[in-house]
Amino acid sequence: MVGGHGRKRLGVCSFLSPPEEENNATDLLDTATNHRKPAGWKAMPFVLGNETFERLASFGLMANFMVYLQSEYHMNQVQAATILNSWSGAFNFAPIFGAYVSDAYIGKFKTIALGSFSSLLGMVIMTLTALLPQLRPPPCTHEEQINGQCISFNKAQLCILIVSLCWLSIGTGGIKPCSIPFSVDQFDLTTEEGRKGNNSFYNLYYTTQTIVLLITSTLVVYIQNDISWALGFGIPTLCMLCAIILFFSGTKLYIYIKPEGSVFASVAQVIVAACKKCQLNIPDDVVDGQFYDPPLKRSLLPKPPLTRQYSWLNKAALIVGDEVNPDGFCKNPWRLCTVQQVEDVQSLVNIIPIWLTSILGFLAMNQQGTLTVAQAQKMDLHLGPSIKIPAGSVSVISLIAIAIWLPFYDRVLVPALEKITKLEGGITLLQRIGIGNLFAILTMLVSGFIETKRRHSALLHGGPDGVAPMSVMWLSPQLILIGFSEIFSIVGLIEFYNKQFPDHMRSIGNSLIYFTFSLASYASSSVINIVHNVTTKQGSNWLSDDVNASKLDYFYFLIAGISLLNFVFFLFCAQRYQYKGRAKTM
Repeated sequence: MVGGHGRKRLGVCSFLSPPEEENNATDLLDTATNHRKPAGWKAMPFVLGNETFERLASFGLMANFMVYLQSEYHMNQVQAATILNSWSGAFNFAPIFGAYVSDAYIGKFKTIALGSFSSLLGMVIMTLTALLPQLRPPPCTHEEQINGQCISFNKAQLCILIVSLCWLSIGTGGIKPCSIPFSVDQFDLTTEEGRKGNNSFYNLYYTTQTIVLLITSTLVVYIQNDISWALGFGIPTLCMLCAIILFFSGTKLYIYIKPEGSVFASVAQVIVAACKKCQLNIPDDVVDGQFYDPPLKRSLLPKPPLTRQYSWLNKAALIVGDEVNPDGFCKNPWRLCTVQQVEDVQSLVNIIPIWLTSILGFLAMNQQGTLTVAQAQKMDLHLGPSIKIPAGSVSVISLIAIAIWLPFYDRVLVPALEKITKLEGGITLLQRIGIGNLFAILTMLVSGFIETKRRHSALLHGGPDGVAPMSVMWLSPQLILIGFSEIFSIVGLIEFYNKQFPDHMRSIGNSLIYFTFSLASYASSSVINIVHNVTTKQGSNWLSDDVNASKLDYFYFLIAGISLLNFVFFLFCAQRYQYKGRAKTM
């Protein structure tokens, strides 16, 4: 059989070759191979419940964490934003390592389990910082905060706080990259019922994420602000404990797929092999057998043709001399690679410029989770005489905008656009991402104008506490616009990575989303610190502790300018991008 022979041949040339029975389990989810029938939806409450509670714990912290750092640790605005952005960076960078460890060493189940315990430990420590007075600075009055007379945190208190955030990041790294692939393993994709269940699972996954965000931005934030920080952290901690119990309760139902090895070694082999043959020339007339092209390891994946897009990489698959044994096995995988490996690397090289533009494209989103909260704290948070909105809950406006716009876009706008453009989805993937970038620029411009009005109102008509007589609902335009930016940018990038990454590397593509968030958070932190240091030396601090004395509107306009330059670079890269399957073949 071609499929079986192909698995055997390629196994010799791969860096980490799993047993043939594991390949069958991964490709076909064969019930005979796995010794039990996939449980499908019966396993979903356990897997999805674990992921949902983990997000409830992590999002419950992030939604109001800046307020916690400023009110309980007496940090200034720059210190709090720096810690929050740094944690957000680690939080989103960790899934890359989690995906690698899972694929190469311990498998998805163990990675999720270890991540769950790490998240629980991080939540326990964070709850203790709110519960035990010794683990945070002593409280101070509002007047002392205004006059800067509060006792600051010491090194031990900061160290405990950072340890908690590190454990939470490790937990995220174990759960996020593996929960969706592990869930997919539970469906029998060779049956129509299994495929339908898998498709419905994605809808349910994003629905639960929206519900979690709404809960954390309203109920959890309310408890933290108006009742108790210890209770506000203790509830997500209890949820994380329940998630672990729920996850292990389903162990008898799960299908376990053993790790198959990392794709990073294969990428390295292609680069090394191409460099070793850099002096060779690719012949103009390609004949059969000139490139090493054995049958695919996974028989269900389409076999890609060799393309000319980055022809220098094709040298890695060029057969020179006796690099292939008479039995068809390659002698040295670091000198000769398969056409499949080469095309995988070409796809990655093709995607990298688009990925780079997405880092700065997320700068505007980062500001909405930090500086927008600082704006809200100096605005009238009342809705009527009896309802007061917590400052950390203003992001609910973005969620509501997404919840309303996304179904309209999917059910009404896309079909109309498809009739006009004759394109699947109405517009191309890169056009969708580009529209998201435009919304990000517009968000920062609107944010700057609203902040100018807010600060002017606070300075002329504000009370002793510096609160402007201006409703927090004035922030709605910028929050709605950033919601539109997320719909087009983030959802567009998820779809882009899933469709343009090599078929067997989609989990790495999904992890790349979190890696982008991570780098964007670090970039945002760097911009904040640079602006703070430069403007302080010039005598007009744009980001001082007192938001009314700051020039936050100038900072928003600066981010708009950076985003505009990034958009120009995106257009340059998008015009040169070749979609998978459309590149010229050899």
